[in-house]
This record gives sequence, C-alpha cells and structure tokens, in this order.
Amino acid sequence: MKEDNNLKNIAILGSTGSIGTQALEVIRQNPDRFRAFVLTAQNNAERLIAQAIEFKPQYVVIGTREKFEELQVVLHPHGITVLCGIDDMCEIVTHSDISLVLTAMVGFAGLRPTLAAIKAGKDIALANKETLVVAGELVTSLAEKHKVKILPVDSEHSAIFQCLEGENMAAIEKIYLTASGGPFRGKTSEFLSTITKKEALKHPNWVMGEKITIDSASLMNKGLEVIEAKWLFKLDVSQIDVIVHPQSIIHSIVQFHDGSMKAQMGLPDMKLPIQYAMAYPERIPNNFPRFDFIDFPGLSFEKADKKTFRNLDFAFNALRSGGNMPCVINAANEVVVAEFLNDRLGFLDMSDIIEQCMSEVMFIEQPTLDDYIETDRQARVYALELVTNRKY
Repeated sequence: MKEDNNLKNIAILGSTGSIGTQALEVIRQNPDRFRAFVLTAQNNAERLIAQAIEFKPQYVVIGTREKFEELQVVLHPHGITVLCGIDDMCEIVTHSDISLVLTAMVGFAGLRPTLAAIKAGKDIALANKETLVVAGELVTSLAEKHKVKILPVDSEHSAIFQCLEGENMAAIEKIYLTASGGPFRGKTSEFLSTITKKEALKHPNWVMGEKITIDSASLMNKGLEVIEAKWLFKLDVSQIDVIVHPQSIIHSIVQFHDGSMKAQMGLPDMKLPIQYAMAYPERIPNNFPRFDFIDFPGLSFEKADKKTFRNLDFAFNALRSGGNMPCVINAANEVVVAEFLNDRLGFLDMSDIIEQCMSEVMFIEQPTLDDYIETDRQARVYALELVTNRKY
C-alpha cells in the first residue's frame, strides 16, 4: 500500500512497550495522517496480536521464534505478513513504502535495525537513546551521509530540538537537560541502600517501562540523555548541564551566546514529543490535556546530586573519555538493572558494578561497529560475573 501525500507509513519498533503503545494512540487519533505499516515486539505476542488486528499493519515482527507460529495462525487470515527475529526486522525497515521508523526498542537491541533504516534513507524518530549512547559518532555520520533526519522522541531532546528550530546552532552556549530527580530526590546513600524494587518503580511524574523507570531513579537515564544530546546537537561536554526540576513542566532549556534562553514547557505527557516527531515538520492539533499556570504557582530548580547518584557522574566521565566507554556503561547498566528487577542486586550495587566495568573493560579510542558489538558482549559478561561472584 503506497502512502499518499497525507499519509505517513510508520514502522514502530517496540510497539508493545510504553512509547510504542503511546505512538499507536497518536495514530488512532490521526488515521488520516499516519498508518502503522510495521509493528514489532520481542516477546509480547498477545499485545502484538491485539495491536495488529486493530491497526492492520502490512507486517509484524516477533523477536522470539517460539511465538512465531502463534502469530502466523492468528494474523494470516487478516492479510498480515508475520516475520521473526532481528534479521527480518533489519530487512523490513528498508521497505520502500516506509517513510519514518520509530525506534522504541529498549537497549542495545535497537542499534542494528536503526542502522539498517538509516542506510535505506529512512527518517528516524528516536526513542531508543541507547543507539546514540553506544555508537553516536557512527549513527550520526551515517545519517548525514544518507541525508536522514534523526528526530528525538525523548521529552528533553524534543524540547531542545523545538527550541532550536530557526536558530543558528553555532549560537548555542549551553543546554540544560531537566530531570525530575526521580522518586529518591534529596535522599542519602544510606537511604538508598535499603530501598526496594517496588519503591524504585514509583516515578513521581512519568509513566514509563520498568527499565527506564529504574534508570530514572538512579539518574542513569539522565546520564544517557547527556551522551545522546552530545550527538544529536553536535555539542561539547562543556555545553551540557543537568538541573533538577521536580515539577517536570520545563522539559529542557537552551541558552544562547547572547545570554538569552528558550525553554519548551508542557505537562509531562510522552504523546506530545511522539506526535511532534511523527508529524514533523508540521505541528498538528490534538486533544491532550493543557497546562494551566494556576495549577503550578511555583516552578523550582536544584543542582543534580552527582555524589549520591553516581551514575550521572559516570555518564559525564564516559562522554569525556569517548571511544567505547559509553558503550561499556550502557551494557553494564542494562545488566545490573535487569538483576535489580529480578531481586538479585541492591540499588547502590548497580553503580558499583558499572564503575568496575568502566575500569576493567578494554578501552578503544576509535571503535568500529564490530568493536561496539564486542565491547557490549564483554561488558555484559563481566557485569554478570561481578553480580554472581560479588567481587565489586
């Protein structure tokens, strides 16, 4: 089915997760503008089937082979082609009818299909921050080579992107990424040593998937966003700062070299940056709740506590080191978050293991794609060994 001038065919990688389901809400509200052309999921066959029956994509991709036959049986009568595995996903994102690929997969797994889509000339709506964290230089250089737009979906990077519309990039003095502070803002290391998974999953402002919610609680999410911002906006580490803004109304700020500042504001709702990326360069109307200043008589700001929340400091250090160091912290973090969610690791133990991996995994100053893949593997193996042997 070819898209007409008013209909964008969109591939949603990770359609059953938090970002993917909200992207489908945007499509549901704008059926004359967007079509879900490809939907993918790793394991959640039940939700993927329900989405496919409602949105009638041309293709679905399931990550696990054991769910493949189930999807084929259910979806074949609906005229939907079912594919399986990462290789099929990398192939289908190159389809000539696709104009935008929304990468909402979690973690390192999003890198290969994103690269495949870029090489095929597809614009990217990027919700998978790990893609730029792991291989930012490679991804951005490829995007430039193939004249591909990378449209940020993270609320903070979308805010920066919106503030920079019509501006001279050379005029940027500094950007401020805002952080809510998560559920443990202001808490001490002693307090953090006793917290539970249930407590860490209670974010005060945002409804997100488990992995990103834990990352937010540890401030690793903000650290990954710092690295992502460097590549998205071609910034030096000295031009990036993080400030804690508990209300999550100002989503980020740009300061220009004349001292003026621009901020993007709104209620904390991920559908807004998702819609902005999907519709870009248009702004389209919606019925999302509106911000009312009377409801927020005070907006406050605090310095980020890098001493207690060491992950944020690790991210800045990894960005200064460059090379494969951001890949190391990303891989180690994915392992320790999974272990924490499975009740095999304490909250502060996560940072201890990430720090050890940064010290021990071999540093490569100018990594290739193969180097990134091997670094990711080595860091995961070492992090798991540390969890198992408790030698950190």
